[in-house]
Amino acid sequence: MSELPRILIVRLSHLGDVVCSIGILHALHATYPGARIAWAVQPEFAGVLEGLPGLERVIPFERRGGARAWLTLRRALRAFDPDWAIDAQGNWKSASAAFLSGAPRRTGFARADWSEGSARLLLNDAAPPTATGREHLLDRIEALAAHVAPPRAVRAPRTDLAPTAAEIEGGRARLARMTGTPERAVALHLSSRGDVRGWPVERWVALATELVARGRTPLILAGPAESEVLGDFEDALASSRAAATWGGEKRLRELVGFFAAAGERGVPLVSCDSGPMHVAWASGMRVVALEGPRSAARTGPWPRTGAGHVELRAPNGPGCAPCFSHTCTHASGPICMADIPIDAVMRAID
Repeated sequence: MSELPRILIVRLSHLGDVVCSIGILHALHATYPGARIAWAVQPEFAGVLEGLPGLERVIPFERRGGARAWLTLRRALRAFDPDWAIDAQGNWKSASAAFLSGAPRRTGFARADWSEGSARLLLNDAAPPTATGREHLLDRIEALAAHVAPPRAVRAPRTDLAPTAAEIEGGRARLARMTGTPERAVALHLSSRGDVRGWPVERWVALATELVARGRTPLILAGPAESEVLGDFEDALASSRAAATWGGEKRLRELVGFFAAAGERGVPLVSCDSGPMHVAWASGMRVVALEGPRSAARTGPWPRTGAGHVELRAPNGPGCAPCFSHTCTHASGPICMADIPIDAVMRAID
């Protein structure tokens, strides 16, 4: 690939969307194994890209840094000097990064697939539109991958996170520390308070209690944003030795290894729409996705069929759901999440 030795992928945020876009890297690396590939991304999501085959470097973008951050990004992009920039995000921020790179060829989604359509004017090449009815981000990523790596067009690009043997072994060790019977374990990724996409903390506690009552082992996972909710769990289940928790800051590749280990032992994950949920399915776990303001058809676990993933919604949810909003204006609050019943989650787990 002497005519295109340097390729830049632009997918700056969010964690789940970065995970969904990794198929672009896999397709490019398989089709152009001699290419030097860089990825522009916000630093808080960069960890999931560590060690991926074919990725030479990560170029961080501190989005809260104002004009100085853009100048720093431009210098880093020009130092890499890409021949080709591929925008896998489709908005003004990502298109601006592709434009600032100075790459003569700048490729992005089809016109209808942009979230901020006017930004496509900064690019000069577009993938064909996705088929009608295919609205998931992975559908758009597959169309873009087929366009930028034509030999791969006959089949879907890889979506795995390529965990190393050491990462998987580390995940197995942590799984063993958390439970001696992984075949009876169920992983629960908590949601933070105030997130309209989240399940209320009392529902999570009730689910964990029901799992323990049925002889299952809840593996409670939480990041820094869920630390308060995790404390509620530890208080509620203090008398039970059947639950295990893993909270606090986590290296993203450590999470990849743990989810890969859990997936090989058949441990399912119950989660709301979140970045770790996408890390889980991409690492081989079966996911029970609790959906309200979001829809699995657009942002849920992948593939949509054949992997055992389940989407759960409130049986009598409001007509405004899914709304894809970060705030809730319903008179009774986010009942589209609060009304998802425990027994439906248990059936999906089983």
